Amino acid sequence: MRELSLNVLDIAQNSITAAASLITVEVLEDTRLHTLAINIIDNGKGMSDEQLMSVRDPFFTTRTTRKVGMGIPLFKLAAEQTGGCFSINSALGKGTSVNAVFKTDSVDFTPLGDMKSTVIMLVTMNTDRDFVYRQKVDENEFVFDTREIRQVLGDVPLDEPDIVGWMKEFIEEGINNLYGGADNENT
Repeated sequence: MRELSLNVLDIAQNSITAAASLITVEVLEDTRLHTLAINIIDNGKGMSDEQLMSVRDPFFTTRTTRKVGMGIPLFKLAAEQTGGCFSINSALGKGTSVNAVFKTDSVDFTPLGDMKSTVIMLVTMNTDRDFVYRQKVDENEFVFDTREIRQVLGDVPLDEPDIVGWMKEFIEEGINNLYGGADNENT
């Protein structure tokens, strides 16, 4: 994939299919170590040991709409091509955690891409789920949590146009602040 944000979208979709009610996406950048860690954690139905062993195989998928599942294998490959690493942990009834670490100074590093749009798409297309987006650059951190937004809004749907506009601005401002405040190429 051309952007890691698209991998995140694909893997988060797996979490939704696994009936997760809470999906956490973490993007943790350490500029001194030249690393970017992406973690996607859910409380879905989890996988059996057999599924967990097979999930890295592009010819394995639990989806009935297609015969291949490239999301996990491509994400793993993208991390390992940079000299980074990949892991996936899951337990039936407890959820799944997908973790990838990328070396950002590698010529093979895929850009992070548009995480704002990824988060907005996940939230607005799945208003019955909660999402936490946490991005950290060195010591600076931004957190977006739909549970907090729901507490303030009450019954107002998260796909309401005014709410979507506000969420876009909030996420964009939060991410921009991680990189010094002004518009930047990292969003």
